[in-house]
Parts: sequence; C-alpha cells; structure tokens
Amino acid sequence: MNRLLFLLLTFSFLIFNSCNSNEIGSSKDVNPEAIYFDYKIWGDEGNDNLTVRLQYRFGGKNGTTLTMEKPARVELDDELLPVDSTKMTGAFYEIHKPINKFNGEHTITFTDFNEKQYREKFRFQPLQLKTGLPDTLKREKMLLEVDGLDGEHFVRVILSDTSFTSEGINRVDTIKNGQIIITEEDLGRLVNGPIQLELIKEEERLVKNGTREGGKFSISYGLKREFFLKD
Repeated sequence: MNRLLFLLLTFSFLIFNSCNSNEIGSSKDVNPEAIYFDYKIWGDEGNDNLTVRLQYRFGGKNGTTLTMEKPARVELDDELLPVDSTKMTGAFYEIHKPINKFNGEHTITFTDFNEKQYREKFRFQPLQLKTGLPDTLKREKMLLEVDGLDGEHFVRVILSDTSFTSEGINRVDTIKNGQIIITEEDLGRLVNGPIQLELIKEEERLVKNGTREGGKFSISYGLKREFFLKD
C-alpha cells in the first residue's frame, strides 16, 4: 500500500473511533428498547481464527457501551460470551472462532434485563480465489474467479504499488457470477514492480431483529496476493 493511502486510512480509522463513545454503563440502568446493537465479524485468509465482536450502546450508534447485568446476557450459537473492555472501545463481547469450522448458519442471541430475547441469524462463507496468479504479469485484462459469493455481492478491490505518488486502485465492485475484472486501464495506473492485490468481501446491513433503537451488522473477510508488474 502506498504511503498516502496508508496515511488516509489511518486518519479515517482514528476519526471513526473518536466518534464512538468508550464510556461504559450498565444494561439495568437503561430502557431495553433504547439499546443499539453493533455487530461486527471479520477475518483474513492466512489467519486461523476470525473475530466476532458484539457491542451494545445507549444513545444510538455512537452512544455509551453497555455491560449486561443478569439475567441479561449475550450468546453466539448458545455459547455464553464474556464481557471485556478497553479504554479505546469501551465494553464489548468477543469470541474467536476457527475459520475452517465456521462456515454456515449462526445465531446471535441477546437477552435483555427483562429476559426478552432478540435473535440475529447470519451466514458466514469465506472468500476464496480460484484463479492462480503468476509471479509476473503484464498490463493486460485479468479475470479473477472467486468462491464464497452467492448471487450479487460487494467486494472491495485494492491494488497498490510501492510508489509514493501512485494513487493505486481502491474501489467497491458488484460481483456477478463469481467474477472480478481488473482492466488494462486499472493496471496502467500502477508503476512497474511489486503489486499487492487485496480482495475484501464486505457485507453491511441493519439488524433484522433488534430493539426499537435498531442496530448495524457487518461482516468482512479479506485475502491478499502479490505479483510483479512489468510492461
């Protein structure tokens, strides 16, 4: 990744996190229907585990993070999750799962202080690149075939070189029939030398079974490849 893009992404990350409250409150002190659900799942090819992080907030998507007081609780596939916290993120419920055993359907269950339950079902399927890339490529159209996409999906495509002045490629493509096209024009925006290709499967939606306050659910899974580009 070139330095300019790295600095911009770092700055954006810091701004995003500074907008979220890291204060910690208790679920017993708030109206359960005013709790906002913030569900995130992410992983990368090459890592054994993915991360499931669940947060509950009072005051909307940037509000105070909450810990659950019994009988309130948080579960993933009927497994009770412990609470943790940091100074930057506030309170959260997190678990790590082996990626190769996590394919398929799962359920997050939130039980509020009045023992009302909210179940959020989701499906996880990692992105896989079927196309093998040679060590060296010329500036010609590339057709990448991927598994792990049913129907239409959004995939972020990142191509970066080692030049400080190069903007590289960073865009979201709508993938149909499991194919991604890297055009000759795309490769023309990169300088000769080592190139890093990143594909990130992104899904973000509203929670389907939430409180009156609602919530957000997001899954991301990425993979990386490297090749040498020449004229």
